[in-house]
Amino acid sequence: MIDTTGRSTTAWPRPRLGRPDGRALARAGTLAALLLFVLLALPELLSLYYVQAMTQVAVYAVVALGLGVLVGRVGLVSLGQVAVLAIGAWVAARLLFATTLPYPLVLLATGLLTMAAGTLIGLPALRLRGLYLALITLMLAGAITVVLASTNFPNGGAGFLGYNGASVHIPPIRRPGIAGSEPAYFRYAVLVAMLMFALVAVHLWTRPGRAWAAIRQSEAAALAAGINTTLYKLWAFALASFITGVAGGVLAGAVRYLYSIDFRTQDSITLLAVVLMGGVYRWYGAIVAALLLELLPALLNNWGVSADWLTILFGLGVLQVLTTAPAGLADQVPRDLARLGRRLRRSGGARS
Repeated sequence: MIDTTGRSTTAWPRPRLGRPDGRALARAGTLAALLLFVLLALPELLSLYYVQAMTQVAVYAVVALGLGVLVGRVGLVSLGQVAVLAIGAWVAARLLFATTLPYPLVLLATGLLTMAAGTLIGLPALRLRGLYLALITLMLAGAITVVLASTNFPNGGAGFLGYNGASVHIPPIRRPGIAGSEPAYFRYAVLVAMLMFALVAVHLWTRPGRAWAAIRQSEAAALAAGINTTLYKLWAFALASFITGVAGGVLAGAVRYLYSIDFRTQDSITLLAVVLMGGVYRWYGAIVAALLLELLPALLNNWGVSADWLTILFGLGVLQVLTTAPAGLADQVPRDLARLGRRLRRSGGARS
């Protein structure tokens, strides 16, 4: 939600000065314990299949976070984030094959190059909003997908494209030396995701976040208040593209072999659906969206159920979110659990 001053009142609360209260300390302690569990214990408890699935969850949580910034914070509906992810994966693969740069530098360079490309995709946002912007970004994503399908992803070949079409041994995309195994790479992906979440939080706590909130509430009022809406809308696309490009670099190391069929244009629509279902106003809505997008299909496939059924489930989920829970599952589930807890306490007190 956004109040009359243009500031967000739901997610990503700004840090308060002074002594933190007990509730804030409890939340911080719970979050720290959960992160330690995910980093240290979770890879040891899961099979290799689910470790790989959770690595994908870490990657797509960052992608969902970028889209959530555009939709939930600025009010810009983009259907091109999967194409931006593909650009990031392409750039990272090319750099990893062509250079011996350390993996963190490759991720940084990938994020910066993808940011430039994603900002170009966001140029229509300067004049368009709503359905028109969604259609334009979807068509641009389709064009990028066609280009990638015709040029293919780098596989260690020579030349600018780095593609070798001959029937020779294709080397896997290299990983960082400290994250060669699947559990180690999962931890690496989680740490990168934490850095991207922190980067977005800093933006939302400072002037860009306040400007985005004002633009989302009323672009005309933001202009009247002296906010450079052109700058801040491009800034939002640049930030979303940067973190999505970094996620593409992590994805390249996770899958080891990249193919254009893995980045379908229609996946951008599915991504928007799960982001809306997860919740665009709270940071953990991106994690919920990634779990729906990556872990749920892995579970169904492991149980012998076709993941295609998720298309129907996601459609019903979006309908439910749009009609009864605009803030998504990240807001609805805690609220419903709290309401259920109050009712149980009342019923328990009445019986006693």
